[in-house]
Amino acid sequence: MQLSHNDENNFSLSRFESMLKTNDVLFFDSAEFEDIINYYLENGKFALAKKAVKLGLAQHPTSTNLKLFKIEILVFEDKLDVAEAMLTDLQQLESSNEEIYIQKAQILSKRDRHAHAIQVLEMALDITLDPAEVYSLIGMEYLFLEDFENAKFSFMKCLEADEEDYSALYNIMYCFDFLDQKTAAIEYLNMYLDKNPYCEVAWHQVGKQYFDLKDYEKALSAFDFAIISDDYFIGAYLEKGKVLEKLGRFHEAIENYRLTLELDDPTSFAYLRIGKCFEKLGLNELALKHYKDCVHEDPLLDKGWIAITDFYIKKKNYQKALYYINKAINIDEENVLYWKRYAKINNRLKFFEEAERGYKKSLDLGNYELETWVRRCDILIDLGEFETAIQNLNQALEFYPDTAEIEFRLAGLYFSHNEGEKAYFHLNKGLKLDAEYYIVIEELFPQIFNRKSVRQIINSFINLS
Repeated sequence: MQLSHNDENNFSLSRFESMLKTNDVLFFDSAEFEDIINYYLENGKFALAKKAVKLGLAQHPTSTNLKLFKIEILVFEDKLDVAEAMLTDLQQLESSNEEIYIQKAQILSKRDRHAHAIQVLEMALDITLDPAEVYSLIGMEYLFLEDFENAKFSFMKCLEADEEDYSALYNIMYCFDFLDQKTAAIEYLNMYLDKNPYCEVAWHQVGKQYFDLKDYEKALSAFDFAIISDDYFIGAYLEKGKVLEKLGRFHEAIENYRLTLELDDPTSFAYLRIGKCFEKLGLNELALKHYKDCVHEDPLLDKGWIAITDFYIKKKNYQKALYYINKAINIDEENVLYWKRYAKINNRLKFFEEAERGYKKSLDLGNYELETWVRRCDILIDLGEFETAIQNLNQALEFYPDTAEIEFRLAGLYFSHNEGEKAYFHLNKGLKLDAEYYIVIEELFPQIFNRKSVRQIINSFINLS
């Protein structure tokens, strides 16, 4: 019986792994070792790949390909000096081996010498039998240099050499997107589709470009062609659903999202979008059911918890909203979006100490929006914590200097703290910035506002009725 290539590979793997278990020494030819090592590397089994390289070189010490595998592993382990020394020796023996140049380029890339790596890879182009791989590597080096035009050109050359290299196609689209060349991207994709009219990946990318341009009818047509080309293409159904949502065709959007649930394992994204569609249709129970399915499928997806929380906030059912945002925080207490809602809900419920905690946590997590500083300040004023409120606003001034909302609050706080000089400074500054915001003092510090000296200063800027 003659074995197929895959059967031979499996047989060699079984023999090799059996040898490792029994400590027997079996002979493999160099090609078998290459297949075994390649299999382990492709599957991320580096320890086994290293063993295979070691045993392979013990049996075939002059094998260039086995030495190159050893170099590849050394590069992966960042043992660059050792790998470079081996490459130098190999290059003297086999200067026409493209893999030597590729590994040399990998070393240069790891040392952040990307321009030099490109020069070496261009030398490999002159001798390679697989230009697609080399152009792809050149494209990646240009990406490291943030030279997106040359990266795009390199990936285009890669795709010319191998029209089914979809990773190159995605990288081309990445470059077009980064350069904000959507029209050029569509022209390129159409040119590619002239040669490959049933390429679902290209149709999908055309649809995404039109979606970004808000040309939803053309996007819809492109996603339909992607589905015609591959009716199991889940990404096309999801994108089609998003387009149908934009067109207000929510029932059809739901149908497309549901198809993805039937074609493959359910995704939290599909459940979320179905919930959004039902909510827009006013079918609240169905919306809530799918939001709960979403967080059940993926408890770490913040958009699911936020959808449930916002659903109850819209219904003014703040107790339920608080219950779900607390569940979300218990899962991920470093999510600033959760803490912002936690603060907002507690504020509505008049749980001011908890609301202040939420705003402080939002700031600690890097949410420096003006609204967060201001709302925390107003709660601290309600709690009578004037010193903390002043510290809060002085920090806010670092991010929002010359902001009337902050200046008037500081004026009121310093008046309340009997620091008249600072209070008058901030009052005058606030009035110069935007006198209309004097209402901040009137609302938050009515006793201060009614002082004669304060009213006189405000009246000098604006006529009060």
